[in-house]
Amino acid sequence: MPLHSLAHHLHGHQQLLVGYSGGLDSTVLLHQLVKLREQRPELHIRAIHIHHGLNPLADSWVEHCQQQCSRWQVELVVARVTLAPKGKGIEAAARAARYQAFTQHLRPAECLLTAQHQDDQCETLLLALKRGSGPAGLSGMAAESFSPGQRLLRPLLSLTRQQLEAWAAEHALSWIEDDSNQDTRFDRNFLRQTVIPQLVSRWPHFSQAAARSAALCAEQEQLLDELLADSLRELVDSENGLAWPPLLAMSEARRAALIRRWIALQHGLMPSREALVRIWQEVACSREDAEPCVRLGQFEVRRFRDRLYWLAVNQPVAGLVLPWPQEEKTLALPQNLGWLQWNKEGMKVRAPFKDEEVSVRFQAQGKFHLTDRAGSRSLKKIWQEKGVPPWQRDRTPLLFYGDRLIAAAGVFVTREGDPENYSCWHLSWNKEQQ
Repeated sequence: MPLHSLAHHLHGHQQLLVGYSGGLDSTVLLHQLVKLREQRPELHIRAIHIHHGLNPLADSWVEHCQQQCSRWQVELVVARVTLAPKGKGIEAAARAARYQAFTQHLRPAECLLTAQHQDDQCETLLLALKRGSGPAGLSGMAAESFSPGQRLLRPLLSLTRQQLEAWAAEHALSWIEDDSNQDTRFDRNFLRQTVIPQLVSRWPHFSQAAARSAALCAEQEQLLDELLADSLRELVDSENGLAWPPLLAMSEARRAALIRRWIALQHGLMPSREALVRIWQEVACSREDAEPCVRLGQFEVRRFRDRLYWLAVNQPVAGLVLPWPQEEKTLALPQNLGWLQWNKEGMKVRAPFKDEEVSVRFQAQGKFHLTDRAGSRSLKKIWQEKGVPPWQRDRTPLLFYGDRLIAAAGVFVTREGDPENYSCWHLSWNKEQQ
């Protein structure tokens, strides 16, 4: 690829972080950027090498990358990662670990560059076919994409591996050959070593045709995004809840497309067709008094009243008891729930007596009288009346004096916590960490 074409792919970005494995593809990309820097000194290039710890030669690969970057005067970050497959396989776990490391090391003004090429796009398309993906999955990899905290460019996506090999030969580049790339137990290697060579021997331009198909699918997805944008805006509220009753009157195809785009708005992974059916049947259409939930990886879809919500899965805190010494003005809460604070603003509750032990819990048994209600009610009934969604009920801090429930932060005060005729404290719940 001519350097002026590479410059065009950078879209004006000058602060670059390059994913550098030391293999052929990333070596060519980094070298091309170094050559471009000779023409454009304003370019600032850093490289990042991910040490997965999977191969006994991994330390020698780090040395190779350090020597090469030193020769090219490129700052190198070496990030050591630990894989957590959790049922998704080594390939997926390694990829997740890489991109997590990229995000952690990416500086605010930097753009991430990776070296996937046209043959990689062909593999991605075939893997999507194997999974039975729709147009979104068949779109393959985008030349430019965005995610939280990350802008990603793939400037080599229109080039074949053969073209990269030609550049490397012309400039006498050296690179790492990872022997694990020959292991056909891994899906990509199986396609690369066994399937695609046969396809290309029969149809020499198969990879280019596959890339065109991926691009056409991406165009169709973009068109659908544009056509459904107004409908999605009308259905989604300020808390990203999706109104599901209007979906009842829609075709299954339109409904599924809107649910997919609602999940994409929250940067969730695209659900399978089966998962979409479960979201609709088991969550949206479950009986009125149910508390339905469908889990998708580390997230879940839940319903409250006429809305669907996309939520991160949290560790339970219901059994915790947090002592809060009276002399302390602030109490840190677990699981990124923020902190509680006594200050001059917030919910009014009576101050504890000197002999009362103050604690914070997340569950309570029995019936309770509230300051703004007649009669006693169970906590479940109170949550329902106050409009608190089920997933927030066991994560709302409950203030106790001894074994008496005084208040639920930001929601209600019991008669035992009524500040009338007593000295008054103000309780506030700061949720900025959530």
